[in-house]
Amino acid sequence: MQTMSQVSPSVNGAAARTGKPAPWYRHRWPWLLMLGPGLVVLAGVHTMWLAFTYQDALVSGDYYKQGKAINQDLRRTDAAAALKLDAALRYEPATGTLAGHINSAGRPYAAPLVITLSHSTLPEKDVTLMVQPDQAGQFRIALPMLDMARWTVSIENAERDWRMAGRWMWPQETSVRIVPDQVLPD
Repeated sequence: MQTMSQVSPSVNGAAARTGKPAPWYRHRWPWLLMLGPGLVVLAGVHTMWLAFTYQDALVSGDYYKQGKAINQDLRRTDAAAALKLDAALRYEPATGTLAGHINSAGRPYAAPLVITLSHSTLPEKDVTLMVQPDQAGQFRIALPMLDMARWTVSIENAERDWRMAGRWMWPQETSVRIVPDQVLPD
């Protein structure tokens, strides 16, 4: 007659010889079951690291003050519409210049301007330019390389009496035309 140890060979030879079962850490099932929760913990730690390393810059700290300023911006947009302003801009990457012209009621506008190019997600890439158009309303100014992004273009006079804004998808759109009554899409 054969004994049990002779009939069924044991997976763990040491356990079969001593008659004691192998400790839990010698089996693969506990490790396989712990793999899922362990990966979740690692993913959570990585997500926390990302959240603290890359701060979200889309929400400003003074959002209430900015919200109250919207009515003032609307009045400035209405003032630009009353002047019948019209601007066209184009970026020339080969020369690194922003060129354009601005008209008021069909006549050239020659007063100093402030042009602000705001990046859609990275405020550190925003650019503010002081521009002096010539008597024909034409201007050209050096501009560092624009990133591929959706830019918000804002044009206002130096006294900030009027303002007009528009969206510019660079480089899909090589130029942009801005009029004060245009509605900015989201």
